[in-house]
Amino acid sequence: MSIYQEIILDHFQQPRNAGNIKNPTKTTTVNNSLCGDKIKMDICIKGDKIIDIKFFGKGCVISQASASLLTEHAKGKTKQELKKMTKTDIINLLKIDLGPNRIKCALLPLEALHKLLIE
Repeated sequence: MSIYQEIILDHFQQPRNAGNIKNPTKTTTVNNSLCGDKIKMDICIKGDKIIDIKFFGKGCVISQASASLLTEHAKGKTKQELKKMTKTDIINLLKIDLGPNRIKCALLPLEALHKLLIE
């Protein structure tokens, strides 16, 4: 097993930023109807900065690890920085090859984040 696969498993088994924010600025839920993955994401924004971000999810290793890695990455960033994130950025966070069926799982948390950043 590669070090990157171990990191993915670690984020799945011990997700960072899992849970809910007591008084979030915004909340959203996204679903992947193809495989049943679901991500609920809360965000706290002060000014233009992400102060806190948490998620609750059900689904495959890839979607949950992607949510954990993305929420870690998002803390302290500005809304403008995060609005620019793309599929390539998520793949770079995961550092593993994803087939066409798994890319939707990996991008689900980014979809949630982008929904939270819409004014």
